[in-house]
Amino acid sequence: MAGFGVKSPLNSFLNHMNDMQFQKDGHRMANAMSIAQRESLTPLYDHINETVISKYVFAPFDDLLVAHLRCCRALVVDNDPIQAFHYKCQGIQALTKVLTQLKDENWILPVMYTSAVELRQLATVADQYKRKTGDTSTHVKPDECLEEAAAQLMACFRICANDNRAAHDVSKRKGMINLINQLFKIYFKINKLHLYKPLTRALENANMNSQFSLAQTVTYNYFTGMKSLFDSDYKKAEELLSFAFNNCHPEAHKNHRLILIYLIPVKMLLGHMPSDHLLHKYRLQEFAPVIQSVKEGNVRRLDEALEANAHFFWGNGIYLILEKLKIIAFRNICKKVALIVDSHQIHIQVIMTAMKHLYDDSITLEEVHCILANLIFEGKIKGYISLQYQKLVISKQNPFPPLSSVTA
Repeated sequence: MAGFGVKSPLNSFLNHMNDMQFQKDGHRMANAMSIAQRESLTPLYDHINETVISKYVFAPFDDLLVAHLRCCRALVVDNDPIQAFHYKCQGIQALTKVLTQLKDENWILPVMYTSAVELRQLATVADQYKRKTGDTSTHVKPDECLEEAAAQLMACFRICANDNRAAHDVSKRKGMINLINQLFKIYFKINKLHLYKPLTRALENANMNSQFSLAQTVTYNYFTGMKSLFDSDYKKAEELLSFAFNNCHPEAHKNHRLILIYLIPVKMLLGHMPSDHLLHKYRLQEFAPVIQSVKEGNVRRLDEALEANAHFFWGNGIYLILEKLKIIAFRNICKKVALIVDSHQIHIQVIMTAMKHLYDDSITLEEVHCILANLIFEGKIKGYISLQYQKLVISKQNPFPPLSSVTA
């Protein structure tokens, strides 16, 4: 390479990288090796020479640098996100060798964090680019790059998880939660949530909670809370999502809103209705008519409210979860009827009349029996159905227990 012995751009770059490696400055190296700096590396793109780089940079850092420069060149010069993604994968493979080589050291973890985020982002862009340009075939999966990114990150995760002999302060296991959060984002995107359980189990067994940053813990609780919600484990979901909301950075308004999109349905299923002030503050007025309908026990309006904002609810994956609020609305109908008749023995025909008004004019007696039986079975109403007298007999003491005490 002409002029390398003098002060060439590649010479300066390699010296800079060697200095950071010698000083074990992972944060500076992560910043220098981020694709966000790709424009500043433009003078190097015509001089990417593996032989020269290998001569001045120890392996396997040389492979990491070559892959990084080629990835940046693919973005800046070639405008090819698919090729850039493939070079980023090569960079992750080189990074796994670096992780393996550095015994009892974890200063390189910031580089891994940055690389993991950028790999996921490039995979997303590459898959979108394929769909947009029609660069797909019948045997290619729609999220092929994201799945490949997950496989690459799992290789890093195994190395970190298996670093169980090093002391906590130098253990690579500190990097597990960051990788898990990136993998969660991918699994939610490609709808493979069943893959998350081995990751959470490994993290629990690592016993490294005190080493994880609050920001990473908040993200982890957000995703595990979402998964608990989808698994109908509402109490656990409330605990995890509440932690994420209460510990999220005060100025991270967008993140607070994202958390609330899942925390609000959990709270409602547990009988806690959010205030209008909260909905207005975080621009979540889509929930307002849903909340009002459940309070009133107006199932017909609840159906209308869900349909009116179906695009928002489906888009966030909570439509079917919100439909479970119908049983609570039915419970509120029974509760209002019980207050009106002021008796622990309620004619089912009276309940049926209320349901015709607030739900469906054509509802049958058998359907009312079924709804009441479900409410009793789930513990939302304490009582029994007297078929002989066609009455709902409710407990004289606390016939409508708090939902938080009866909901899983």
